[in-house]
Amino acid sequence: MEMLVDSHSHFDAPEFDPDREAALARARATGVTRQIVPAVAATSWPRLRDVCGRDRGLFPAYGLHPMYLAEHQPAHLGELRRWIERERPVAVGECGLDFFVEGLDADDQQRYFEGQLHLAREFDLPVIVHARRAVDAVIASFKRVGGLRGVVHSFSGSPEQARQLWQLGFLIGLGGPVTYERANRLRTLARSMPLDFLLLETDAPDQPDAGIRGQRNEPARLTVVRDAIAGLRDIAPDELARATTQNAERLFGLPAVVHD
Repeated sequence: MEMLVDSHSHFDAPEFDPDREAALARARATGVTRQIVPAVAATSWPRLRDVCGRDRGLFPAYGLHPMYLAEHQPAHLGELRRWIERERPVAVGECGLDFFVEGLDADDQQRYFEGQLHLAREFDLPVIVHARRAVDAVIASFKRVGGLRGVVHSFSGSPEQARQLWQLGFLIGLGGPVTYERANRLRTLARSMPLDFLLLETDAPDQPDAGIRGQRNEPARLTVVRDAIAGLRDIAPDELARATTQNAERLFGLPAVVHD
């Protein structure tokens, strides 16, 4: 069984408090041995660090998510710098732009986003990016700042936007939405895109796959995403697992994890 990396899991979320160890065991049993766990707000960073500190297969990223804009303060960018210097995370994020949710000031989002992009460039870290109805604006920010690499997670843009991201050296993350039969554009992309730019994710506890619609998602469900994309591409699931794991290891600089 090829090992898998869940490139985007909010495993520190309170939804996992009742059974986090059991959920971790279920993930390992399916081959999901490593998870990238991005933050959403400064207040969540200590908890995230503590959760990831309990297992060698959990890797934190620190950032300021656009949907939590009301919780952010300008001083948090300076605090993020100190956290990066001290904690040495595998990435900056989750950061980005969200033009879907009403009431999120676009200018404020842009300031926090580009502030984090500059930190990622300074510390030579990849960025984990949220881009909902904002892919063009995100691409424009990447070009303005320059010298960046990372992943646009839960990608929902066009094939042309995907190509622009690849040209900039960015990967795209696909998860539960690709398992829905009506997600035609996303499934077409999954079928034809270059494997070198693909990461698998769950976004747990959010974005459940079609088999658990409306339920809590968890990292063990990454195999469902793997199997769906492998089926679309007409390749073996292990081949897809091997390629996407290597992509994650390369982007995030992941060490091998050996569990006792």
